Amino acid sequence: MNVVIIGASNKPHRYSYQALMLLKEKGHTVIPVHQRIKEIEGIPVYKNLAEIKQNIDTLTMYVNADISQTLMPEILAQKPKRIIFNPGSENPELSLHAKKQGTEVLHACTLVLLKTDRF
Repeated sequence: MNVVIIGASNKPHRYSYQALMLLKEKGHTVIPVHQRIKEIEGIPVYKNLAEIKQNIDTLTMYVNADISQTLMPEILAQKPKRIIFNPGSENPELSLHAKKQGTEVLHACTLVLLKTDRF
């Protein structure tokens, strides 16, 4: 499964880093996105969503609504099958538009979903 992490971090104490590592451990193809980081644990990091050529099965959000609002056109253009809004990343407008285009929207914690085999 191709999983994009918006707001990926190279800091081990950050939840987005922990999610990246657990997703990788569970065999998912991890596609981190961050404007300034070039690589996380040997995984290349994309500067923006437009660089991603793979189909996106899940897009997991680790940025606040102000940031995801500016990314909304790119996110919707990629047509991910599912978007997970982790706690603190909720964006009602993006959720609404994503649902309208047929994207599944979850308000959940990616780490909890992975650790409880509900991802």
